[in-house]
Amino acid sequence: MFFSEYLHEKAEESRHNETIGYLIIIIGSIFFVGGLLETVIKVESPEWFLVIPYHLTPHPYSLLGLSLTSIGLVLLCLGMTLSIHYAKERGWYMKELQKAYSTEEQKIRAEKK
Repeated sequence: MFFSEYLHEKAEESRHNETIGYLIIIIGSIFFVGGLLETVIKVESPEWFLVIPYHLTPHPYSLLGLSLTSIGLVLLCLGMTLSIHYAKERGWYMKELQKAYSTEEQKIRAEKK
């Protein structure tokens, strides 16, 4: 296996992992919006800290809304972190792959002369 083939495979893997990061962001946003909507619709007077309902009432919907909102925020942050990490990693692999191709191209030119 050539080094360029290895780099190509790793770039594909990073692209796949970046896509998974984007899907985690989508799931997180769905949970986040669902938790906010559930809290606004079902709880009578929620107390808010920015966009997070923090005062739990005896009603089970307030706990469900807080849970969905919290899980959504965590998934959003995790998805963004993973996407950025794998995008940078893929960029590095592509740069190294370009270096490997240029080295192979120089070898071919030298053999033709």
